[in-house]
Amino acid sequence: MNWKLAKRMDHLKASEIREILKVTENPEIISFAGGLPAPELFPVKEIGQIAQLTLEQYGAQALQYTTTEGFLPLRKWIAERMNQRLQTCFGPDHILITHGSQQSLDLSGKVFLDEGDVVLCECPTYLAAISAFRAYGCTFIEVPTDDEGMLPEALEQILSTTPRAKLIYAIPDFQNPTGRTWSLERRKALAALSEKYQVPVLEDNPYGELRYEGAFYPSIKAFDQAGSILCCGTFSKIFCPGYRIGWIAGDQEMIRKFVLVKQGTDLQCNTLAQMEIYTYLQQYDIDAHIAKIQTVYKRRRDLTIQLMEECFPSNVQFTRPQGGLFCWIVLPEGTSARELLTKCLAQKVAFVPGDSFYPNTGRENTFRINFSNMPEERIQQGIQILGRVLCQELGEVK
Repeated sequence: MNWKLAKRMDHLKASEIREILKVTENPEIISFAGGLPAPELFPVKEIGQIAQLTLEQYGAQALQYTTTEGFLPLRKWIAERMNQRLQTCFGPDHILITHGSQQSLDLSGKVFLDEGDVVLCECPTYLAAISAFRAYGCTFIEVPTDDEGMLPEALEQILSTTPRAKLIYAIPDFQNPTGRTWSLERRKALAALSEKYQVPVLEDNPYGELRYEGAFYPSIKAFDQAGSILCCGTFSKIFCPGYRIGWIAGDQEMIRKFVLVKQGTDLQCNTLAQMEIYTYLQQYDIDAHIAKIQTVYKRRRDLTIQLMEECFPSNVQFTRPQGGLFCWIVLPEGTSARELLTKCLAQKVAFVPGDSFYPNTGRENTFRINFSNMPEERIQQGIQILGRVLCQELGEVK
């Protein structure tokens, strides 16, 4: 049958990462593809105890509907955590619980974007954000970006000449896909430009707690004088992604708009999951748990970088992130990461080609690798295979 679908369906396509992850379900594949946490670090035993304790403490309330905004004690904890870590000034009424930070992206599209509006983003940027926003018929402008973040002069030039700019999307800490971190000066500049041109910023921060060296930077929101900056966060990277619990934080009036669109989407997030997370936070030391994650991921990052230095051809560039989950690889011009992926998959190694992270200007000579999910012995084996394939492609002997 020739179905008459909504126009937005013309903009949608399958997630690149999700399609690759179907291939990597084969346990023989060494996968550097998804941004998956290490499953051996999930506190399975503790969660089993917490599940029972939550039901004992909250009873039928844990199995009932709750408010759209989310479980109040959990929102209080999130606000206090953000204020402590990111130098924000949030209270619980500034927080909306979402189904992971991904729902925050979708709700932002509903709140801000009409067909033909423009989203400004880093170059490259998170591909699932591209998919979420594109569903609302927007177009994208990729703001020139270096290792310190968006270039303020370029961003201002775009803002001053783009009347339909409606949203600026940024990942300032250990950016997906590059692993880069914005400097303090660039954060201040973005907040100032957002206020000057009255274009809101969606600051996505799923990886900020996963810093392996250096000091934590304040949020872009810390420099917000106009109430124009919204912040996304999630428990997926510091606790367990299977709960699918995240949040969006911002000016109270704006959060009320998000509450309205969430009510039309799913009414609320899982009550039991919210209560179990909160109970865990009361019973256990989340900082000790995060420290354990940091130790393991730092070791894996260091090993990945060391092996890339040893095994990759000299004309291949890559980032050295201070935290997060990803390294970004840049191949010589004219080299196809997709062709490279085909050859690596034949040797049971997977990664994500980089062109998917550019909404407009796909660059075939880039790709992203994840270092958090695979144990060290598989990282070593996988990077060595990847290095051999690269050397064969680029004609260099190691």
